Amino acid sequence: MKRLAVDYLRDLTAWLADGWNRFWFTPSDPATLSAIRIMAGAMLFYTHLVWSIGLEDFFLPTGWVSADAASAAQPDPYAWSYFWWISSPGTLWAVHIAALVVFFLLTVGLFSRTMSVLSFFAAVSYVNRVPGAQFGLDQINLMLSMYLMVGPCGDRYSLDRLLADREGGSRPPVLPSISANIAIRLIQLHMCVIYFFAGLSKLQGETWWRGDAFWGAVANMEYQSWDLTWLAGWPLLVAVLTHVTVFWELSFCALVWPAKLRPAILAVAVPLHLGIAFGMGMITFGLIMLVGCFSFVSPSLVRMMIERQPAEQGRGEEVVESRQSTAARPNQRRRPAAARTSKSG
Repeated sequence: MKRLAVDYLRDLTAWLADGWNRFWFTPSDPATLSAIRIMAGAMLFYTHLVWSIGLEDFFLPTGWVSADAASAAQPDPYAWSYFWWISSPGTLWAVHIAALVVFFLLTVGLFSRTMSVLSFFAAVSYVNRVPGAQFGLDQINLMLSMYLMVGPCGDRYSLDRLLADREGGSRPPVLPSISANIAIRLIQLHMCVIYFFAGLSKLQGETWWRGDAFWGAVANMEYQSWDLTWLAGWPLLVAVLTHVTVFWELSFCALVWPAKLRPAILAVAVPLHLGIAFGMGMITFGLIMLVGCFSFVSPSLVRMMIERQPAEQGRGEEVVESRQSTAARPNQRRRPAAARTSKSG
């Protein structure tokens, strides 16, 4: 009996370790990460371009919120921002334009790894200088820009790739990489955490239990872009939409992983976030949440959509490239297999 328990624990440990390694350290094609770079970079550029309207009023020490007041409003005693050291309008505009150039270069994929780092620190500086204007959009912007630093986000669909092709003459293959997989996994897990706690927070509201929270959202004139007050005559539909929203957010972290369920789960995200975008006027937030959900789209499907190549061909190339990448790594655990072969002989 003791021997069976020991063998079970050993097999369980090996199974968990193998699953952990496959989840995090399987080389992945950077197609999905590169597509996210384009979408997240464009959103960073647009949302920070908007700051040009009233830039001096928000970011100069003589503006509406002084640097000391902004620092005191931070929950963290140390919230870094290079705006703390900017006091003249000329310097402010120069730094602002430089940040916009960084976001643009990240979007088009020129010096992608460097721009991803600079984009993150620039976005953090804006958020920490004006904490009262920080909302969900800014948090998702920061999350995506942070994880873009981890992987080779410029390996596909970038000027970096185009210039490398021209310099090399022949088109070198883009090999799957572990860092691309880690970056995507981090985005995926972060999205799971966001949805799970969003669902938990809704459970604290009586209207979500009662089934009329959806009506309260669409009837709020402050956020209303489309007139959806006709839903007042459909209370059952309102209740269904309310409870489906809570169930989807709470179960997203579990149901999005099985391959058969993933398309259905992601399909729900599209009308949900487009409804927030165009029905409640929060277009940028609704779109950036869909960018986060895009991390669950397989690289082969991304290549099929962007490169117009058949999905089966994309999967075949991923397998071949993954094997090449694996063969190039010297520290693979091949010895146990060889030992088993020799024993069986």
